[in-house]
Amino acid sequence: MDSPFIRTCPVYPPRQMSHGKKKEAYSDRGFGTIAIHAGQEPDPGTGAVVPAISLATTFSQVSPGVKHGTDLPNSFGKGFEYSRTGNPTRGAFERAMAAVEHGQFAVSFASGLAATSAIVHLLETGQHVVIVDDVYGGTQRYFRMVVKPTYDIDFTFVDFNDPSALDAAFQPGRTRLVWLETPTNPTLKVSDVAATAALAKKHGALFVADNTFLSPYFQNPLDLGADMVVHSVTKYIGGHSDVVGGVVVTNLPEVHEKLRFIQNSVGAVPSPFDAYMALRGLKTLHVRMEAAARNALAIARHLEQHAGVARVLYPGLPSHPQYALAQKQQHGSGAMITFYVRGALHNARRFLETLQVFILAESLGAVESLAESPAIMTHASVPAEVRRTLGIDDTLVRLSVGIESLPDLIEDLDRALEAAGAATA
Repeated sequence: MDSPFIRTCPVYPPRQMSHGKKKEAYSDRGFGTIAIHAGQEPDPGTGAVVPAISLATTFSQVSPGVKHGTDLPNSFGKGFEYSRTGNPTRGAFERAMAAVEHGQFAVSFASGLAATSAIVHLLETGQHVVIVDDVYGGTQRYFRMVVKPTYDIDFTFVDFNDPSALDAAFQPGRTRLVWLETPTNPTLKVSDVAATAALAKKHGALFVADNTFLSPYFQNPLDLGADMVVHSVTKYIGGHSDVVGGVVVTNLPEVHEKLRFIQNSVGAVPSPFDAYMALRGLKTLHVRMEAAARNALAIARHLEQHAGVARVLYPGLPSHPQYALAQKQQHGSGAMITFYVRGALHNARRFLETLQVFILAESLGAVESLAESPAIMTHASVPAEVRRTLGIDDTLVRLSVGIESLPDLIEDLDRALEAAGAATA
């Protein structure tokens, strides 16, 4: 697989410098250059190279309805009037996210689920959504327990790797949205993004790809035909377990306009400080992802040979059911690993309680390594019968591999597996 460092972004416009001279477009630049510079022009007034945290809630106007800043690069050509509607710091983050995801537009929100909720607001009562069966527990909870009973929007959960079942899940005249995670959370199933995009187009539905697990560094669903890409910014974008946020990226002007209207109308926007923190995290995404993925591949290979492990699921292993597809559509395998501890719940529980370097906690995508039990923690709200069907049993462990020293991580896992008695279970 080619190194992601040589990848480019084809859509970012020419950079306008404060002295009025245009610098070359970033269309031929690598990911790291784009993540550090796109949307983050030096301040025209002070020359500051880092976007300011603009705490202003309101902005003066030249004349009624005539705003300041209509020619500034962070204003999307509209200027500013009220910080819920638009904020300079948030604007810088949105422009940078659009660039790294190869999109024209990005709309950010206060959390990943707020971004999900905004997309659902594109639908109307009585419409239908086709969604991958193994999806994040919070997304399932929101769709099953909030959207369906409140807005009478139906959801069909289906295995996207079963082409006939996926095609049959569409309801003529009703299906308006297709929702895919790839890899899925937590069993790391990889689905064909381009094939799903073609199917959604055939049925006249919008196609959303949740790219949280791989980040824009390892996968770009818009390039594969997706209409929207959604991220929990809390995870790899922020990358340090210190900011909560969400973002939607698209190349469709009409979708962008609707999402921007929903963002302003609902008001679930990130604070200027959150936008600043997310933008700061984005600048090191490529370095963090490279380091975490190297650790993850080595750990996955190690666990696959361990007597205390029944099965390992990692897209970078040839044993993964969709290994060939992952190699084709991804730029890397990511840093999430799912595996089954040999034995029963008490073995898995003891393993998780014994870890010292890996932290027993929910969430993922940060510099520190995390471990959790999906059946008890992140996916506890998923009905038990659904968990059984998906393979989310009591011995399933999900690892978010960080960037600590690899020998320390492997020693920690080995010690915990020994303490759990998994090898003799």
